[in-house]
Amino acid sequence: MTKQIGWIRVASLPMVACACVFTIHLAIAQDNAAPASATNRFDYAELAKAPAKARGRKNPQEGNAEAVLVGKKLFAQHCAECHGPAAEGGKKAPSLRVDEVQQATPGTLFWVLTNGVVRRGMPVWSKLPEPQRWAIVTYIKSMKVSLSPDATAK
Repeated sequence: MTKQIGWIRVASLPMVACACVFTIHLAIAQDNAAPASATNRFDYAELAKAPAKARGRKNPQEGNAEAVLVGKKLFAQHCAECHGPAAEGGKKAPSLRVDEVQQATPGTLFWVLTNGVVRRGMPVWSKLPEPQRWAIVTYIKSMKVSLSPDATAK
């Protein structure tokens, strides 16, 4: 026999309680699930959006060891909070050591740095003087590509 309390039948209360507990448990499990890999959480599609003219720009500081040091300091001040102190990526931003970034032209990186990726949380850095932006590009391009766990196992 079921009894009606308001709009809920008393017999259905255990089912409602079980459904609530299941939903909460499922939400917690999904929240705790680790992504397949840190680099897969981010896509690098923004690199492909750079116009041809921007992609073709040459880095005036390429090969300049002093620019690498300046770029490293600027990176620590402006980029490391999101991309990690060694550009390995973090919760907010992707690794800059991956092939997609390291294979991109200096002009492409300069374009992304200048225009940002606002919808993904990367600020526009156009107010940073152009030589400083090129120094950051020089530093990023000076990094060695990180090996994936699969590559190190071979």
